[in-house]
Order: sequence, then C-alpha cells, then structure tokens
Amino acid sequence: MLQEEKLEALSMAGKPKLHYFNGRGRMESIRWLLAAAGVEFEELFETREEFERLIQGGTLMYEQVPIVQIDGMNLVETRAILRYPAAKYNLYGRNLQEQAWIDMYVEGLRDLSDMIMFFPLSLPGEKEMNLEYILEKATTRFFPVYEKEFKARISYIPTIHKFLQPGSQRKPPLDEVSTETVKNIFKFERGMFLKNMGTIVAEY
Repeated sequence: MLQEEKLEALSMAGKPKLHYFNGRGRMESIRWLLAAAGVEFEELFETREEFERLIQGGTLMYEQVPIVQIDGMNLVETRAILRYPAAKYNLYGRNLQEQAWIDMYVEGLRDLSDMIMFFPLSLPGEKEMNLEYILEKATTRFFPVYEKEFKARISYIPTIHKFLQPGSQRKPPLDEVSTETVKNIFKFERGMFLKNMGTIVAEY
C-alpha cells in the first residue's frame, strides 16, 4: 500500500494519529491537549524519507509537520490542530471571552516554547547567551502569568497528572542524538535560534 493510502486508512481509524519526530517540538502542546482531554493517540515518528513521501503524496498542506489525523481529516498548523480537539472535547471555553483568554495564554506559551525549541540549534558560541536570554524572559515575563493562574491547579487534573508520570507519551527534552535526528529530517542548520527569534536579533 502506498504511503498516502496508508495515511488515509489511518485517518479513518479511531485514535488520532500524530506524525512528527520522536521529540517535543511543536507537537508537544498537542500531546498535552489530547492528554488533558483524556484522548488516547498513536504516534508515527518520521524519518527524512517518510517526510519526503508525505510531501510528495500531497498530505502536508504546507509541506511541513506537525500533522494530526483525526475524524478523517489531515490537520496541519499547530494552532489549527490545537483548536479542533479543544473545541471537540469542550476545552475551548464556553463563550467568546473565555476563548479569547485561552488564545492569549496559548500565544504566550508559543512565544516561550519557540525560544526553547530552537535553543539546541544555537551556534556553540551563542548557547550561553541564548540560554541567559530565555531564562530572563521566562522568569520575568511568562512564568509569573502562568504561576498566578495555573500552577496550583493544573498538576492535580487527573488526566494531566497521568501524563506527567513515567511511562507516558510525554517526550524528554532534546539531547545531542535527537537534535541530530531533527536536523537530518528537516534539514535544519546550526544557528537557527537567532534566525527564528527576531526579537533577539532586534535587541543585539
């Protein structure tokens, strides 16, 4: 069976199918959301060859992952993916105001997670500087917001508590081996941190 035919068959099955590399990246927030909803999911970890086949088969709308197959759809773009199960499993607020607050928290977390995600791709001479920048922004700008609203509550949600336990589908931080795997799949180059963090470049 061709790769695209396999994907179509998988997308019609019961559990959501997550296509990504075996690491956190942009898929981690999606894993957390599905875990919070108590939804079991399957993961298909991509190699460079499988990633190329996804592109050539037309499955990836913008030729990039993550992609989640759910309810017969191939969902791409992280925020679009997050909104669908959030709405489906009643985690996206009861009205427009609640949804707006959720979106603000999500966007703030995206800003922080992007810095963390690209940190392993820093040039060797820039790692210490980039780490200091991340820690400064995290502790002064982002953590206070989330600690005020969520820290005392989130870890006690049963589905989240389960996801935080050893043996769950939560992924560890990237190490040197997995970083090299990511670079090979997506053809990343060293120094991606600065190239993707426009706010940092503007402050240098």
